[in-house]
Amino acid sequence: MRCYEGTIITVNENNDVYRYLVEDKGKILFVGNELPKKFKNVKTLHLGKRALLPSFVDTHQHFASYSTFHAGLNVMDAETNTEIKEMIAGFVSKTKEKTLIAFGASPYSVKEGVLISREELDEVCPDKEIMVVKYDGHACVVNSKLLKKIDKKVRNLRGYHPDTGEMNQEAFFEVSNYITNSISIPKLIRNMQNAVDDMAKKGIGCLHTVSGVGFVANLDITMEQTFAKALKNGFQIRVFPQSLNIKTATRRKIPRIGGCFECALDGCFGSHDAALNEPYTDDINDKGILYYDDEKITDFCKKANRAVLQIELHAIGDKAFDQACRCIKAALDDYPRSDHRHGIIHDCLPTEEGLKICKEYGIQMPVQSAFIQWKQEPDEYLTEILGEEREKKLNPIKTFLDNEISVSFGSDAPCTDPDPIIWMDKAVNNPNKNEAISIQDALRCCTYYGYKTCFDDKERGSLEAGKIADMVILSANPYEIKKEEIKNLSVERLILKGRSYQSCKENILKQMIRGLISNK
Repeated sequence: MRCYEGTIITVNENNDVYRYLVEDKGKILFVGNELPKKFKNVKTLHLGKRALLPSFVDTHQHFASYSTFHAGLNVMDAETNTEIKEMIAGFVSKTKEKTLIAFGASPYSVKEGVLISREELDEVCPDKEIMVVKYDGHACVVNSKLLKKIDKKVRNLRGYHPDTGEMNQEAFFEVSNYITNSISIPKLIRNMQNAVDDMAKKGIGCLHTVSGVGFVANLDITMEQTFAKALKNGFQIRVFPQSLNIKTATRRKIPRIGGCFECALDGCFGSHDAALNEPYTDDINDKGILYYDDEKITDFCKKANRAVLQIELHAIGDKAFDQACRCIKAALDDYPRSDHRHGIIHDCLPTEEGLKICKEYGIQMPVQSAFIQWKQEPDEYLTEILGEEREKKLNPIKTFLDNEISVSFGSDAPCTDPDPIIWMDKAVNNPNKNEAISIQDALRCCTYYGYKTCFDDKERGSLEAGKIADMVILSANPYEIKKEEIKNLSVERLILKGRSYQSCKENILKQMIRGLISNK
């Protein structure tokens, strides 16, 4: 049994802040301002200027991909393609791997203003296969050695550009499949262990992962599900199969389905394939790509909804957002459910009509506030391709909340870093003042609404008696500092089920066997 004394930020319905919290055996026994006599002699941790609050949730992540890329080369901070080449050359010299992965290249954050090319990759990596994934996770550039290996598989697919080595859309997915299958299972599990440990340092105690890309028979879904069951440290993982076949979820007894890739309704702004109602400003003949017609997505939504699955769909552009709203609405009209918690991921450019549907039908929004003032996709570029009027409408988090729509924050990792401090800072200090939100709301999007997304709010997400003691100690009280100082906050400790976080690292075979026989 332990008592915490100081600033206890509950994130309950009233956003109450109390002085004391008592937990025992992983459960919260008491929260309040006057400590009952029966707890007077309990061992107490005095918080001082720090604050105790619920643990954070990442409500949209590609866990297997993030784990893989996290172990590879991150070039996001490079300011030139020349610098990227130097980083790759150093990476090549230090690794024995035959197939290499780098992540984070962007034509909008380097001085050259263009994506690194196949020819440039050949200069520094001629003898090993390498894939440099674009920052948005929807495209990549391959070198000649890798292109030769996969050319027959991709040459007739949409998005195939052998001259530059850039692969988009279906061609990119096929390259991703090849790379994913080149990674050994033990190595992937070790990468997953390292990735969870890294997220824990940032106060994340739960992640929602969209899975099902690249592995034969969707092995990554099975691995993530098994990995989640095997964890002993209290870290929570909720798996969404990225499939339009509901059996992918039901036969694994997973109560949810959706995500990106196969469940993406469009692409993204960086590749000019986010589906728009009106043309791109820099190309009046281009409205992006809507991957499916309404009939196909409505049929999927109806089947999933009738199977009592929770649905999530990827929508970046306004045309895709409208389609997601229409199709989920059609499914709920067909088979009404009062607490479905269906969601639309990203929601970068919503429409008024779509918002009305979301409010009326209780459709939630796992969004990425880290996309605000994103270095890899700067405002100047977005204004150039969308125009000033549409650019100002991007990521309208306050509008969502004003419409009583449940909003949760996530990273879309590996696209952005899983860091809740960044999410809160971007949402509160949004340069678009009309869409900036309070720190109270931002914190709720990282905690309570995040746990609510997957029906975990009865046990987690707020510090209330009877709930599981999943908590974070922050370096300062976020309610009392200036909003400009939010970015300076740090996580000092993650506490799961009342215990300080314990590393995931252990014998891989032993861990996976435990997961396979687990009933949880």
